[in-house]
Amino acid sequence: MPKLTRIYTRGGDNGTTGLVGGQRVKKYAARIETYGTIDELSSVIGVARTELRPLLPTHTRAARLDAWLAWVQDALFNLGSDLATMPKDRWDGMPLTAADDVTALERGIDEAQLDLEPLANFIHPGGSAPGAQLHVARTIARRAERLLVRLREDDDGVSDLTVHFLNRLSDALFVWSRWINNELSEPEYLWNANSHPPEPRKIST
Repeated sequence: MPKLTRIYTRGGDNGTTGLVGGQRVKKYAARIETYGTIDELSSVIGVARTELRPLLPTHTRAARLDAWLAWVQDALFNLGSDLATMPKDRWDGMPLTAADDVTALERGIDEAQLDLEPLANFIHPGGSAPGAQLHVARTIARRAERLLVRLREDDDGVSDLTVHFLNRLSDALFVWSRWINNELSEPEYLWNANSHPPEPRKIST
């Protein structure tokens, strides 16, 4: 791993950024937009983990969830590194998204589902602080997936497994949000297609 001895390089002052192989590309390039969104996703997951921290000593489920999220952040860094590297510049042993990563997410989903009642309706995002942050992370994961699918259409060096991973991750984040909200006795607010705004306030004159 390279040592980051200097954070600013001034190399991006002209609106370009460098890939791992040394190529310079525009900062708005599809590849950059995609792995930048992966970084955004990991950052929001980091916020969720911060919200979980006070719960770790007293809630086994929170500690278990934090362990899953720590692994997810590592897996997302691997995915981002992959996207920052053109196929010809990859090296033997480079960490890449693997089928086992997708399977692990499916295992995490199934594990959490054991503690949850099946959903009979859509629910609104929210609940506890960590649960709400995981809902935000879910929406970013979906956006990252859309960007990745678009990138793959123009670049055959993008692995199908990266798309599978993000698709499964958004499902996992949704389930994990329900899981921690359930642990904290937070109610789920169901979508009501026939809801009405509050009655007008009576204002005395």
